[in-house]
Amino acid sequence: MPARSVPAGRPYGRVVANVVVGVSVLYALLPLLWLLLASTVDAEALFASDFFGPSNFALVDNIRTLLAQDDGAYLTWYGNSLLYAVGGAAVGALVSTAAGYVFDKFEFAGKGALFALILISVMVPATVLALPLYLLASDLGLANTVWSVLIPVLFNPFGVYLARMFSASYVPDEVLEAARVDGANELRSFLSVGLRMLAPGYVTIFLFQLTAIWNNFFLPLVMLNDASLYPLSLGLYSWNSTAPINPDYYPLMVIGSLLALLPLVIAFLLLQRHWRSGLTAGSVK
Repeated sequence: MPARSVPAGRPYGRVVANVVVGVSVLYALLPLLWLLLASTVDAEALFASDFFGPSNFALVDNIRTLLAQDDGAYLTWYGNSLLYAVGGAAVGALVSTAAGYVFDKFEFAGKGALFALILISVMVPATVLALPLYLLASDLGLANTVWSVLIPVLFNPFGVYLARMFSASYVPDEVLEAARVDGANELRSFLSVGLRMLAPGYVTIFLFQLTAIWNNFFLPLVMLNDASLYPLSLGLYSWNSTAPINPDYYPLMVIGSLLALLPLVIAFLLLQRHWRSGLTAGSVK
């Protein structure tokens, strides 16, 4: 049997692809590796960049110091971030899923223009909207409250767009028609039939929104003055501002940044089966 010929340019292209992938992986993982190693050593070893001395291992002491600093401010910020991110993502993903479902399954006046407006709003940076949102919140008496950070993240234009695509792929019109024939009204059809079929889409939107809210910085910076309402991003920033005066805050920021990654990692690991199926929805159509 004759040997299969290999195109002349293919081995070279494979090497280039492997090099690009390897450099990309290093670029993504090296800061995380540094953060992991720096979190396990004491302050003296951190400033000396001596991460591999067994006598410098102080992970438990670093965590204990972090939790005790400023009367447990880190735990307060952690709880605030969980409230803003998990609560906001759960409700916001539900709103986006319902809106996308309505855009896909119903006809109403101005539907095309309204959806075009949503697509346009996807391109508007969140930082541009922060000041108008602050003025609205101030007029309503919501500035410097939990609601000033939580309410603006409940509407996600990109989530609405994704939900409409998921609805077109996952929810056949025939199934909804059968539910209506069985006597279910539109709300019952959505909650009992449509929402269950849209579960992968809901999880995908939830994870996107969870990551965005967890890393949100500018909106809390504009809205909040009370440090007890800060999320982790703003709390660590306040410590970073203090660190040039008091270097003891540098190790706290390092271990605090590492622990701040845990909820996102846990969420992606627990929900990977759903969001992976959601991301590939319709990819072969």
